Amino acid sequence: MFLSVWSTVRAFLRDAAGSLYHILIVALSAGIALLLPAGAKQFLLFWAQIEQDRLSLIAVEMTVAILLIVCLNYFHHSMRNRALALVATGAGLVSFFPRRTRGAQRHIEQLKEEEGIGRTISVIGSSGHSTFVDQVGGLSSVLDKCLGARIMLVNPYSQEASARIQAISHPEFTLDTFRKEVRQSIHLLKRLKAMGKSVKLKLYSDSPLMKLVILGDYLWLQHYHADLDIQTMPEYVLRHNRKDHGLYTLYAHYFVQRWESAEIPEYDLDTDELVYRNKTGNEIRRERFEIGAASEEIGALRQPLDLTAEPAQVG
Repeated sequence: MFLSVWSTVRAFLRDAAGSLYHILIVALSAGIALLLPAGAKQFLLFWAQIEQDRLSLIAVEMTVAILLIVCLNYFHHSMRNRALALVATGAGLVSFFPRRTRGAQRHIEQLKEEEGIGRTISVIGSSGHSTFVDQVGGLSSVLDKCLGARIMLVNPYSQEASARIQAISHPEFTLDTFRKEVRQSIHLLKRLKAMGKSVKLKLYSDSPLMKLVILGDYLWLQHYHADLDIQTMPEYVLRHNRKDHGLYTLYAHYFVQRWESAEIPEYDLDTDELVYRNKTGNEIRRERFEIGAASEEIGALRQPLDLTAEPAQVG
């Protein structure tokens, strides 16, 4: 209810701002037209006073030259920025957030909330904890509004996962912590499936390359650095280009290729097994996946999870 009212208010303010802008332009044009005769008279009087003074003429010429240089530089930069903006628009790049500022967080939250209603979410991540398990995660409040989810996470028992944890070398981010986060993500997905949502999970074994979230016509992208935390990396927002020549199409196609790869097993949320299939989609074998956890972790996961809570920050 609040989001609907707020969306209506924002649309009204946006329309009012556009009308106010046009009114100001008309008023400014009328003011300039009225002041032109008086301005021309004052300029002629000023020029009559300084035309015989060489120092004043030199000062005026230098001032005019400086103003011309500044204006030409501004025009050059404006044209270059416009060209870059056209390139970014053609590529589908909507926003770029080099660091996690409050303004960036609010913008990302709002966009994900709007695009996540009644959609199927597609995600490639690492453990998934900071994305949709943590109550301040980027999708923590979006999951209960979506129709379904296709999630790809790192197999916490693969050699690549161990190598990445060792490369980050953070005292609080150990391999046991990573495996615990993956288990918590699996428990959350189990609950979503029990709520009647179409949820599918796959576990890949290679080193994570990117954090990718697809919601409707928007795509969020972050790069996994070899030895840095994902939260320190910039985030890019891409929008679907109707001509299908933008970066959105490229990364969406990448997700589909990864999702349909026969080398990546599907996780059966009912039996806790990894299901391997051939290229035609037929099941060839199953492997038991150990999802056991410490008793205190199980106790924490038994507590009800409020999926409707508003996120405080983007993870």
